Amino acid sequence: MMASRALALAAMENGLSVRTSEVIGMAQREGAVTSHVRMGHDLSGAIIPDREADFLLGLELSETVRALPKLKPEGSVIAATSTIIPVSVHLGLAEYNQEALMDYLKKYTGKLSFLALDDLVRRAGHPKTGNVVMLGALATFPGLPFSREQLLTSLLKYVPEKLKAINIRAFEIGCKTMEGA
Repeated sequence: MMASRALALAAMENGLSVRTSEVIGMAQREGAVTSHVRMGHDLSGAIIPDREADFLLGLELSETVRALPKLKPEGSVIAATSTIIPVSVHLGLAEYNQEALMDYLKKYTGKLSFLALDDLVRRAGHPKTGNVVMLGALATFPGLPFSREQLLTSLLKYVPEKLKAINIRAFEIGCKTMEGA
């Protein structure tokens, strides 16, 4: 949710209208959180219509696949290879096939980048910086209505002082990972 707020703030500070929506579900218990951020002019509604998202950031593989219908055909996906195995899989009621999910994304996405997010957050030094690594990765894409520096500045407004250095490091790791890809 912090990532969507940072994106919204960066867009608003650049004169754009912004609409956001969040579906939190059971987030307190590690459930899925889906955020929509619409930015531009003459927006109507906060939910991104199917096939209209320019970017899709997925912090978990199956949730990335679940959100794929929102993406424009020419849109870009940044997907973490991280997995959170559902309870139904642990109970033997369902399967979780990471390779099949990755293959599906490869087949149905033109512009796709995978990030080994678990490794990147370890490098950043804190397990809860995945969203910031993803924002750093996104900041390298052309077509955003704000600069990398503006996005980082907006993000840091939501971070306590004692965590700013680690979040700056996480953001830069995301940037450098995409630039090196």
